[in-house]
Amino acid sequence: MIGLLIVNGCATSPIKRWSHTSGDVPPKHAINRVPFFAQEAYQCGPASLAMALGWSGLDIHPDTLTPQVYTPSLKGSLQPALIAAARRQGRIAYPIAGPEALLKEIAAGHPVIVLQNLGLSWIPVWHYAVVIGYDLDSAVIILHSGITYQKTTALKTFEKTWARSKHWGLVVLAPNRLPATAEEQSYVRALIGLEKARQWTAAVEGYQTAISRWPQNLSAYIGLSNSYYAQDDLQSARRVLQKTSMLFPEEGVVFNNLAQVLWEQGNTQEALRAARQAVKLGGPLVEQYRKTLNEILADEP
Repeated sequence: MIGLLIVNGCATSPIKRWSHTSGDVPPKHAINRVPFFAQEAYQCGPASLAMALGWSGLDIHPDTLTPQVYTPSLKGSLQPALIAAARRQGRIAYPIAGPEALLKEIAAGHPVIVLQNLGLSWIPVWHYAVVIGYDLDSAVIILHSGITYQKTTALKTFEKTWARSKHWGLVVLAPNRLPATAEEQSYVRALIGLEKARQWTAAVEGYQTAISRWPQNLSAYIGLSNSYYAQDDLQSARRVLQKTSMLFPEEGVVFNNLAQVLWEQGNTQEALRAARQAVKLGGPLVEQYRKTLNEILADEP
């Protein structure tokens, strides 16, 4: 089967940026029921991720996550480690950037992990926190941060510390839920991350969510069929690929994968037809298609 640090800089007028983004979100919003874990020394990464995962429906303690995300030599956690750990828990890890995206996610009820530099540019003190609310009229942000539950921070101060990470944020969601700021290709890439983490059930649910939003996304259909295939659910993989072949009749990868599934199900003649169609359509993967065809031909009685 064939499958198909960090974003934008800060603005010159930071507080004005926040006020300009407020037109399509309410002036204030707070998310309830986000669990809180006091962050021990150098453990803000595991604690922040545990809070976001807890809100998403997983009961998990920071100590469980520490071996996955904490790097002792750095006395901290890197962003890719948080993303990978979230995906290993079967959750969508969707990076965001900038005030507009942050406010939209919070307004949608999604807490956001943020990376701040609480020190100076030449003496950095990197710190993860979880944004759980904002009040634009009062110019404050509300965070679970350090040892403080629902910490209220002046927007000006937060902007200054957050800008030093180039406004990096991370939304952690169950796979049946789309980020408020979801972009088609970025979301599908996040789902591919679930496949790489071998979280097949979560990947299936995530791809179904993607297809319901973007019904013409070929990569989502391929990912869905691959995730079924990885679970040995050949019937579901076949069903998805047959539908995909009708939606995308010029895509050789669809027919190649369909041929593979049909062959493994014992439908040799149907598999040969699909494999020959893949070779006929050609493309950059045509040699792989020929390999699939030859393997099926060699297996004929």
